Amino acid sequence: MTMKMWNKKFLAAAVVLSAMTGQVYAAETAHTGTGDDETLPTYLHGEVVVTATRTRKKDIDVPAATTVITAEDIKQSGAANVSDVLSKVDGFVYKSFGPNGAAMGAMTNEVNVRGLKGGALVLMNGNPIAWRGKYNLDQIPASQIERIEIVKGGGSVLYGSEAVAGVINIITKKKSTNEVHAGFGNYGQRSYGVTLGDDKFGFYYNYDKFGRRDKLTYTDYEQARLHAQTRTDIYDIVKQNMGVTYRVNPRLDFQVGYYETEGKYSRTITAVDNTHGPTAAQHIRIGEPYNRRKYETKQYITQLNYRDSKWKGSLFFNTGTLEFKGPSYFNSRTGLRTPNGRYHTREKNMTYGIDMQRTWRVNPKSTAILGVDLMHERFADIPTDASTDNARYSRNNWGVFGQWEQRFDERNTGIFGLRETWTTGAARGQNYHNLSASAQWLHKLNRENSVYLNVSQSFVMPTFAQMYPNNDRQMAAPDLRPQKGVNYEIGWKQKHNGHSWKAALFHMRVKDNITARVNRIGGRAEYQYTNEDFRNIGLELSNEIQGTHGFSYNWGLTWQNPQTKSSKKMLGWERTFGRIQLTGGVTYKKDKWTSSLSASYLADRVQSPSDAPAYRSKPYLLTTWNTTYAPDENSELSLRIDNVLNRNDTTMHSGSEYYVAPINYLLSYSYRF
Repeated sequence: MTMKMWNKKFLAAAVVLSAMTGQVYAAETAHTGTGDDETLPTYLHGEVVVTATRTRKKDIDVPAATTVITAEDIKQSGAANVSDVLSKVDGFVYKSFGPNGAAMGAMTNEVNVRGLKGGALVLMNGNPIAWRGKYNLDQIPASQIERIEIVKGGGSVLYGSEAVAGVINIITKKKSTNEVHAGFGNYGQRSYGVTLGDDKFGFYYNYDKFGRRDKLTYTDYEQARLHAQTRTDIYDIVKQNMGVTYRVNPRLDFQVGYYETEGKYSRTITAVDNTHGPTAAQHIRIGEPYNRRKYETKQYITQLNYRDSKWKGSLFFNTGTLEFKGPSYFNSRTGLRTPNGRYHTREKNMTYGIDMQRTWRVNPKSTAILGVDLMHERFADIPTDASTDNARYSRNNWGVFGQWEQRFDERNTGIFGLRETWTTGAARGQNYHNLSASAQWLHKLNRENSVYLNVSQSFVMPTFAQMYPNNDRQMAAPDLRPQKGVNYEIGWKQKHNGHSWKAALFHMRVKDNITARVNRIGGRAEYQYTNEDFRNIGLELSNEIQGTHGFSYNWGLTWQNPQTKSSKKMLGWERTFGRIQLTGGVTYKKDKWTSSLSASYLADRVQSPSDAPAYRSKPYLLTTWNTTYAPDENSELSLRIDNVLNRNDTTMHSGSEYYVAPINYLLSYSYRF
């Protein structure tokens, strides 16, 4: 299919959706708020989950492991963005390479679900927002979130590629208030923002800065001609985001958001091995710079969303650029000095498409869903003053899915789904297709207890950013195969007397899992994406308690055994992640005060280089304390402290270990008008 034909189909879909909108708007004056409109997903009830089945259900009636985080939960935690919210969710690990959401160029941040890196699909209002197949969730401000729905397990039947181990759906606010806030903290932290709007129109702008974080990571460079250790410092990390929302009517809304992150890095030589002649001859000195880098990401997310009791439709357009540049004082391949060396790369990513579904209430016990989604992907390496790269790739992703829900009696319900996905127009004829199925069974023990069984297939198509870049840090992998997996899950849910219990026993197996591996070539480290089999078995337990005297509690436990089998090392199955994760928190509310303490513990993890046996990295413990004082209904003063215990833990690993920022605070004030 040519680009011109694709654009015509996309525009035609937009016209159809607009026509539907006009009909709805014309009938709005006759709306009574009764009948079918009661099934509209208003997202107001804390127990309601929409993402798991694409229908509105109470959590206890959903045959999957689910977590719902409301705007009130987010406010009490003091979270500044989506990353902060997810960092304390049991079974999830999300941490950036640096403070304030900084990421070193292509090493964008990853979501780890049930021990599988990159195993989750992230949506915003049901639409994909992938960034090179990864996500920078630090950019999405918490102030604009109505709720976050998390569904663990395979979700590919309903949502397509990437939903191997879970789906995260970020549901944004449709109504805005007039509010300003300002904050400051140590390490040069600054935070400013404004929100304006009413029931129909909304505008927001936020500015956040983290001044400096030294000793972010240490790296050993055992290259052919350079034998030295470097230290990376990070400074002037700035995030800016702004957006506009508009509710045409209760069924139709439009929004556009702009998200920008900028970070500067400096690498300095901290140790030299002078036993090597070439190194000594170069007169390398401790304290001199190795390189300097400035990394910028800019992303636009645009959506037009429509929903009623029968139809749901979305048009989305996402585009962004990734750019990193700066002087290089040593050649990374040879180790020789390059006094005039320059590094500068730039790439652009674009996705746009449509998602539509129709729901039929066949009879009082049967419900059917039929849907279609189309997405066009584009990737471009853009030439710069230091790079002649000029590669461009594109493809079309098509999907048709269906789901049948059958309530057999008052206690038993079955849900069965099927999806066909295929691509067209891919480079080198690398088109994919996949047929996946799912089956779910829910048994209600009583109104407060339910058990379920869930079996689902999943798949992930390799991204352009994984297959084609070829530079001094990443090797191309054009022959990557799509990964396919199967998830099995048995679970139990109970909600009784202020207690909400959840338990899930899961097993997942993924063939040809796409993962990044570090390769050592002539002493030089490069990473390359490859296919490796993955498996995991685990048990999840969680409990939320509404206590007395203003206290509430939550805790979660995940025990698992994630393993990877590499075809290159021939070492059999190796553990690749931590076996135990613990999360917990306590919140106290009284009068004008709200205080919360939360923590997340991950046991020792395992790093798996391509050319060596796996090795362990120590556990980490992330702690956050937030206290809010509201003297009146318009004013609010809050103090957030991260890394309360001031631990020097490793949170991320990508050839080097990246350390969490020391204890840091942010004192902020907000005023509603």
